[in-house]
Order: sequence, then structure tokens, then C-alpha cells
Amino acid sequence: QAVAHQVEDVVKPTHRIRILFIIHIYSQKITINEYEASNKSQSRIMKNILVLCTGNSCRSQIAHGYLQHFTDAQKVTIYSAGVETHGVNPKAIAIMKEDGIDISANTSNNITEYFGVDVDYIITVCDNAKERCPYFPSKAVKLHYNFPDPAKAIGSEEDVMAEFRRVRQLIKEYVIDFIQKYLSKEQPSNL
Repeated sequence: QAVAHQVEDVVKPTHRIRILFIIHIYSQKITINEYEASNKSQSRIMKNILVLCTGNSCRSQIAHGYLQHFTDAQKVTIYSAGVETHGVNPKAIAIMKEDGIDISANTSNNITEYFGVDVDYIITVCDNAKERCPYFPSKAVKLHYNFPDPAKAIGSEEDVMAEFRRVRQLIKEYVIDFIQKYLSKEQPSNL
């Protein structure tokens, strides 16, 4: 640390980061080439997936839950967001719990919260999010499937829950297909 303070006093600001990085690498007793090779292999393994919907309350939360359930957290990070935030729908929480997945701790997030995240895949799960999504600065693979909104289901409580379950099954099948198509080399076969 004493060396780092001396560097800050003597070196131009544009070079400080590089020198501090070299000091960090040296203190770790690895070469810069070993460090870069380690980071490259980790970056090839770790994938970031962002699921987008209108309010980040039902469809994106269900997809988020299944993606987390069926992927290895050491290899994949799942984010979900909306172009608005509506809170996580209690019926979405209930139907996911029926399938053994707890999404009760999930939060409803706005897409702008993830502009700094290097995303590999963006999955929009409704036409509204696809059309209203602001420019997302990413080279991510963009996928889209317009799932019906179970929150708009009408009828008796039984009818509404049946629609939630039907949409849950559609999303589950989509997620399994997505994982097999895009992530199967990186995931254990727990599908």
C-alpha cells in the first residue's frame, strides 16, 4: 500500500491504473499473462442473462426463477428487469412455489439498473418490452418470445390461477429449450 501511495504522488493520472494493476498482480505472485489467461477462461465460462418484460412482475420473474433453478450459479448470473417496475406478483410467487421454486425474495427492477452489466443474452418475454426497451448498450444475443400476460387473466380465482399455471409451463419449456440450445455445453444436465 505504501508503494501505491508513492505511485499516486509521482505518476500521471493516466498511467496510475496500469501501474496499480501491475502492483496488484505482483503482490498476487502471478504474471500478467497468467492473470489475463485466468480472466479469459473465466469470462468464457461465466454468462450473464437479462430477462425483460413490461413491469418485471410476472413473466420475467417466472423466467428468472427457472433460469436460476436450471443453471449453475457458478457459471451463469440471471438478471430480470422491466421497462417499468410493478413489484413481484404474488400469484407468480405462488405458482412458482407450487413447482418448488422460491422467487419471493426477487425484486422488481428497472432496465436502467443493468446498463453497466456486460450481458451475453437478452430475452424479452413480451412484445411491449421489446418495443419499449430503450437502447441497451450491449453486444448480447437478443431473443424474443411473446408470452401471454397471466396478470390480465379474467374470471374466477380458479380460472386466473389456471392461466398463471399455463403461462408458467410455457415459460418453463422455453427456458429449458434456451438452456439446451445456448448453454448446454456449460451446464450440468439437471433439466
